[in-house]
Amino acid sequence: MKAEILVAGQPTEAPALVLTAPISFWGGVNPKTGLIADVRHPQHGVSISGKVLCLPGTIGSSSAAAVLLELVSAGLAPAALVLHEPDAILLLGLIVAQEMGHVTPMALRLDRAKFGEFVDTKLAIGSDGSITPS
Repeated sequence: MKAEILVAGQPTEAPALVLTAPISFWGGVNPKTGLIADVRHPQHGVSISGKVLCLPGTIGSSSAAAVLLELVSAGLAPAALVLHEPDAILLLGLIVAQEMGHVTPMALRLDRAKFGEFVDTKLAIGSDGSITPS
C-alpha cells in the first residue's frame, strides 16, 4: 500500500508499533530513553525507538517538536512515523533535525483504519511512501 509522504526521510525496515491511543510527545515520551512515559497511556513503558510508529492521533503540544528532535539527536527516534493526520508541530521536529544534518525517519500519512494490518508485523517503508509488511 502507498501512504502520503509528509516528511521525506530514510527508507527503513523495522517492527511496527501500533499505538492504541493518541499520545503527547511532551510528557508522554521520555526523550532520554525513547519509552512511553505517560502512565495513563495503554502502552506505557514500551519503547518507540527503532519502530515504525503508527499514531492514531497526537495530543498537541508546542514542545512535541523539541522532544522528537531530542529523540533524533540521541539516536532514539522511531524508524518511521505513520500518522492518521498530519501534526505540523510534531513534524517540525523532523524538519529541524534535517536542517541540523541529522538522518531522520520518514513521516507518512495513512488512514488509521489500515493500522490493524500492521500489528505484530515488520514493515518495509520505501522512499516512495510504500508500506509493505515483511
